[in-house]
Amino acid sequence: LLDMILLTAEVKELKANPNRNARGIVLEARLDKGRGPVATVLVQKGTLHVGDNIAAGSCYGKVRAMMDDKGRRLESATPSTPVEILGLTEVPKAGDFFEVVENEKTMKAIVAERKQKERSTRLEAMTAAHVQKEAMADSEVTNLNLIIKANTNGSAEAVSNAIQNVKSLKVVPKIVHVGVGDISEADVMLASASNAIIIGFNVRVDAQAKATADREGVDLRLYRVIYDAINDVEAAMKGMLDPVFEEKVIGHAEVRQIFKASGVGNIAGSYVTDGYFERDCMVRVSRGGEQIHEGKLASLKRFKDDVKEVKSNFECGLVIDDFNDIQEEDIIEAYIMVEVPR
Repeated sequence: LLDMILLTAEVKELKANPNRNARGIVLEARLDKGRGPVATVLVQKGTLHVGDNIAAGSCYGKVRAMMDDKGRRLESATPSTPVEILGLTEVPKAGDFFEVVENEKTMKAIVAERKQKERSTRLEAMTAAHVQKEAMADSEVTNLNLIIKANTNGSAEAVSNAIQNVKSLKVVPKIVHVGVGDISEADVMLASASNAIIIGFNVRVDAQAKATADREGVDLRLYRVIYDAINDVEAAMKGMLDPVFEEKVIGHAEVRQIFKASGVGNIAGSYVTDGYFERDCMVRVSRGGEQIHEGKLASLKRFKDDVKEVKSNFECGLVIDDFNDIQEEDIIEAYIMVEVPR
């Protein structure tokens, strides 16, 4: 195939003009925690330089750095060169065209026009979702509406395709919107309008979006592993979604003295500095600011008596399951697992 492409290009004298403003296509894009939006682009015409103002889809920015496929920094990229660029304000979509513009004012005007079109499309989608939501109330067929946000276009497509392959006789998964980047307030409002669940894959939720989701009652779930997202969607479709448990820290204690007891091991004579300790809770032991053990509390005593609970500003004796290397001045954190409604 490569030989045929090269032969055809030579016979037809296919050439690109390197002496013009660059234009090309976005191959892939992602949100990097350290570097921000990162886009892999293919220059099709012209030459792309570091410092150029570019508009890519509904995103814009100034090229701050360019790297080739081996991670080497480049100052310019000629036609047919794939490069990774930094400097965009947002994550573009795979397939978006980019172009270099003369100045920042023109660049922002182009992007503003494109964003207006996107807002109009989103508004039409929300209106259609409202109509469909009312129609579905009287229908026997149930749709599980989903909004998918991921850190890259590839991940978003992979999650979307995997979820659409989930089969159920009673519930049909329907992808309302797929996007790249962190979950925003606009995503939450669309989910509220379409009665959808938001699936986030390797992304974060900004504070305003989280507050809106709590207020609107939008179900928002974040995942790191694609199989966890698929399993949860399948369970939701079957009405058998398992409860979610979260950690709740209930107290801290400082070890003041160690007592040795035959048959029991070391007992940590401790002072509860805040909160409380309860029987059978989970504990973490820290020494010098580093965690050295995590396990279950085997015994909780007040003097010689077993007790259910010890509150702050009281002393107690602690025995930790499968851990005997307790020392004075160690810090013990107690926590429990509480069920969170889905």
